Amino acid sequence: MSFMTTRRTAIAALSATLLLGLTSAGTAASASSDGVRQGVGHGAGPGETYKRTELYFGGNRPDGSEITPAEFELFLDKEVTPAFPDGLTWLEGHGQWMGGKEDSYVLIILYPFHDRDANGELEEIREDYKAQFEQQSVLRADSTDRVSF
Repeated sequence: MSFMTTRRTAIAALSATLLLGLTSAGTAASASSDGVRQGVGHGAGPGETYKRTELYFGGNRPDGSEITPAEFELFLDKEVTPAFPDGLTWLEGHGQWMGGKEDSYVLIILYPFHDRDANGELEEIREDYKAQFEQQSVLRADSTDRVSF
């Protein structure tokens, strides 16, 4: 198995693990001076420094019609996967925005800290979603994590 195939498999496995709710361990983490989350009393731990970006997509159009899971998956297949072929996680969620409740989609992408193309790709994904589904905004939250495969 090649290094890239192994790395892609590992990233996909990590993404699947995030689906299982293991990210709740982050509540016991504290920020170090360089912004890398570290377990309390455990030092830096194993792994490499990765960036983590979460994108929050609204699940309704302005007219109130639903953006279905099938429509969102098609968007992922056409717009997101080509930019991040190594793996990602997406979740269906429920949220509130500007006083209204709506279903939503959360996309979690982990990528190497020094990936210079990722920021542009993520911004393009946000703009494409806003245009395609008539959204005011796509929330973006960035953090830095230690990742071990």
